Amino acid sequence: MRDLLDYVRSQNTTGFVVMHSGKTLVEENWPAPEDLMFAIFRYGQTDSGALFEDVASQQKSFIAILMAVAADKSLIDVDRPVSDYIGVGWSLATAEQERRIKVIHILQMNSGLDEKFAYVAPAGTQFLYNTPVYAVSKQILTKASKLSLEQLTRDWLTAPAAMTETDWRQRPAAFAGVGNNTALVTSPRDTALFGQMILNGGVASNGKRIVSAASLQALFDPSPTNAAYGRLWWLNGGGAYVRVDGRRDSGPLIPEAPADLVAAFGFLDRRLYVVPSLNLVVVRTGADAADADFDQQLWQRLAGVLGSQSIAGHRTR
Repeated sequence: MRDLLDYVRSQNTTGFVVMHSGKTLVEENWPAPEDLMFAIFRYGQTDSGALFEDVASQQKSFIAILMAVAADKSLIDVDRPVSDYIGVGWSLATAEQERRIKVIHILQMNSGLDEKFAYVAPAGTQFLYNTPVYAVSKQILTKASKLSLEQLTRDWLTAPAAMTETDWRQRPAAFAGVGNNTALVTSPRDTALFGQMILNGGVASNGKRIVSAASLQALFDPSPTNAAYGRLWWLNGGGAYVRVDGRRDSGPLIPEAPADLVAAFGFLDRRLYVVPSLNLVVVRTGADAADADFDQQLWQRLAGVLGSQSIAGHRTR
């Protein structure tokens, strides 16, 4: 455990939580590094000493859950066109091309649009990690529910799951070019509760059901254009995958980790790992990790804590 914690702290980490079988094995918070980029993501501190941080693209996986809840409420059908919810002309594609872009394509990052919303490929045929187009999912949610993003998140997720350290905030001007102007600001503890709800099949730690098991599982079905991506969640079990930058690679995302790992990734190496076979939730927040192979290094050390045989036994499942 000491080797694991020393390593994690050395990688510019501010918060680290490990939960196993619903119990917290580790909860550590460290001072913020002197990093100008990281400073833009800070929003104060919790009473327990953890930092409130904009967790960057980890928010996508929270939105995926809210989309699943909306499906449970029959407010959204992911197989319907996006224009059914937010009106026509939301993209630069032709009317016919736009009509073929369904909600599921936004969630799978295969809308066929580039980051300026111009048409580049038929919907559902090409993976392009596209944050500006992803941000349309928030409009879909608010239009379909007739609720603000803050209210639906509170009513559907954070309040019933007893997540008291999570909120949406307007991002500063430094993020103007990102194409996604609202930040999910949360803490390692709340992110771990979110992960535990995933691990529990959609049921929060307090016993309240947040999302149906069927709608939750649909988020982790590999998309047809990237075996390592479901619906705004990263998946570890594929034999090949497409990276955020579009490069293709063979093997799983994290060879050292179990095959059934699902993950919410964010800029500056924000991490939420959920591993059903190990009954495990791991959260990491902070500035950019120093090691380029941080995920691999972390999972090697987690194997030392959890038992290398336990980890190895689940890598090929």
